[in-house]
Amino acid sequence: MEQGKNLLSIGGAAKFLNVSINTLRIWDSSGKLKALRSPGGHRYYSKEQLERFASDIESIARVWAESPTAPELSPDQYCQTHDIFRARLDTMSVILGQNSAIKNIAPLIVAITGEIGNNSFDHNFGNWPDVPGIFFSYNTDKRTIILADRGLGIRATLLRVRPDLKDDINALMVAFTERVSGRAPEQRGNGLKFVHNVAIKYPLGVFLQSGTAIAEIAKEGGRFKVMLAERNMRGTLAKIIY
Repeated sequence: MEQGKNLLSIGGAAKFLNVSINTLRIWDSSGKLKALRSPGGHRYYSKEQLERFASDIESIARVWAESPTAPELSPDQYCQTHDIFRARLDTMSVILGQNSAIKNIAPLIVAITGEIGNNSFDHNFGNWPDVPGIFFSYNTDKRTIILADRGLGIRATLLRVRPDLKDDINALMVAFTERVSGRAPEQRGNGLKFVHNVAIKYPLGVFLQSGTAIAEIAKEGGRFKVMLAERNMRGTLAKIIY
């Protein structure tokens, strides 16, 4: 294979996406971002492939949340403070409210998005491991909303009031289904219980990963389940489908 103008070596692709070469090797092996192979086994990537990957907001959020060092985000995807998040949430509310097809459930979509984002800020306040704030972006054509943080993770925050939690699966099950109260006015986990109660009643799909566990609520039928993730994520990644 000859390296043409539209092909980048693994080093060039890593620089393009602002991730490590080892990360690209892992993504290639897992199928997340498959590389082209030369006869000698060297990895190459087309610019078009990398541009498509970079335009996928879920992929961008996952890269940002999982990378050892956080890549720089576009200013319209990064909410460093809670006030910035609330302002952008208000903008999304106006946009969704103008869509007649979802006008009746638009306030609920905004409400559960707000709860997930608020959880990130409230539970990591003063304790962000490195980069404060959250990733927040949405695609109205695909009816998808993505949020992510590089925080402590749900189990770590719930352990302060529920030291009996044995693992991340147990933590997500508790967060989505039980009322968890700490010292007033703290009520850790109750925001996700609200998300659960809304999503199981309306045509809203929710995917949330924290640590080694994934909670999922099916858009059709509202079936709720918690399962083991393929790999660990220190913080949180959430996807809402409406």
